[in-house]
Amino acid sequence: MDFSHLTQALGVALSTRGWQLCCAESCTGGYLAQEITAIAGSSAWFERGFVTYSNQAKQEMLGVLPATLQTYGAVSEAVVLEMAQGALARSSTQLSVAISGIAGPGGGSAEKPVGTLWLAWATPTTCYARHYLFSGDRRQVREQAVEMALQELLKLAEQG
Repeated sequence: MDFSHLTQALGVALSTRGWQLCCAESCTGGYLAQEITAIAGSSAWFERGFVTYSNQAKQEMLGVLPATLQTYGAVSEAVVLEMAQGALARSSTQLSVAISGIAGPGGGSAEKPVGTLWLAWATPTTCYARHYLFSGDRRQVREQAVEMALQELLKLAEQG
């Protein structure tokens, strides 16, 4: 899937505001950061990416609380909110996004089926999360997560 139109627009919006972006990824494993850095000149507005696939990495790199992971699980609103806030706090950026989910083909449950994803976005003044249930294979689920992340990032960068 080609995300260049979204990433280029995001770069323009962030540059216009003088903002920088960071991301915290779990199930997408750096896919979002890869798409962002495919844009020449993205170093002007993309500061860093955290790939925190394990719970330990989420705790060490982003400050996700062990109690949050134990109570809600890695694929939860509470965890992605802490991931997004942790990424913002551990960078010099004004905008962050976090992604955690079950991309499949295994790992799902009745409560959290394959395709369940939580995404969160944070700025210095706001932080919110959204739940998604995507369909398709592992690649398609990850692509949909990246697309949703980019679309919302673009809205935030344009609106402030």
